[in-house]
Amino acid sequence: MNKINKELQKRILVLDGAMGTMLQQYNFTEEDFRGERFKDFSISLKGNNDLLSLTQPKALKEIHAKYLEAGADIIETNTFSGTSIAMADYQMEDLVYELNYESAKLAKEVAEIYSKKQPEKPRFVAGSIGPTNRTASMSPDVNDPGFRAVSFEDLRKAYKEQSEALLDGGVDLLLVETVFDTLNAKAALFAIEEIKEERKIEIPVMLSGTITDASGRTLSGQTAEAFLISTSHIPLLSVGFNCALGANLLQPHLEAIASKTNFAISAHPNAGLPNAFGEYDETPEDMAAQIEEYLKKNLINIIGGCCGTTPEHIKQIAKLAAKYKPRRVGNI
Repeated sequence: MNKINKELQKRILVLDGAMGTMLQQYNFTEEDFRGERFKDFSISLKGNNDLLSLTQPKALKEIHAKYLEAGADIIETNTFSGTSIAMADYQMEDLVYELNYESAKLAKEVAEIYSKKQPEKPRFVAGSIGPTNRTASMSPDVNDPGFRAVSFEDLRKAYKEQSEALLDGGVDLLLVETVFDTLNAKAALFAIEEIKEERKIEIPVMLSGTITDASGRTLSGQTAEAFLISTSHIPLLSVGFNCALGANLLQPHLEAIASKTNFAISAHPNAGLPNAFGEYDETPEDMAAQIEEYLKKNLINIIGGCCGTTPEHIKQIAKLAAKYKPRRVGNI
């Protein structure tokens, strides 16, 4: 049994909050994104947050430390868009391995400092694997429903490259998150299974889908239960949901899967729904009060925050989580 499984038996683990929300506070300019190394790059790089692992590593370490200080047990690497498919927007496909490797190393360095400080509360690094900006299940062209902008094989190769770099950089687990198309996720999970077989290793995998709106379905049309069933053939550490919804709106979807699986259940909701300016107004106290309902109903093993959440949100959530027992899990 690996270390994270042991910890899951003892307590509810706390995942960190939003990386993007924290990076926005730095107000990085185009020059900051470029750094010295990319100062003559041919296109604009502002907005390529994954690149900041190379050009602003100090800021990344500060953010990781703030979340660990707030009580997070698991911090995510800054690699949400770290595939060749997503990096093609910035003509940076060649940097994918380095971006993921360095991001994993940065996070691991900070996590190890905190694990040494509190050996009884080991900290873990999750390699963040986002959904890419393409979908394998649907056509982006309304006039050509049979067209696909990406194939399963394209996704498998891209996810494999990312996952190998994250593992080489020292992550403790992989988090396939914000899944809006289960076929994309299956390509990622397939690639991870290939790596496990080739390297003769076991690596815990978290899977987190996204219910996109009040329909209660993912973008590719699955209910929470269908999402669970269609991915349960993979030996997962946890399954759950993140993003798109605030904590209260996410609860029924967690309830729908918690009684139907032996996997651990994870959730990292947004700080409510965005306002007219795309900002998140939910206070740490408000969000924690909603999350307490999950804990009272014994739905959760891993809890954290997505868009709009800060170390203050995670601090409130961690305080609450410490008061409750984790949901019983069959596969650990």
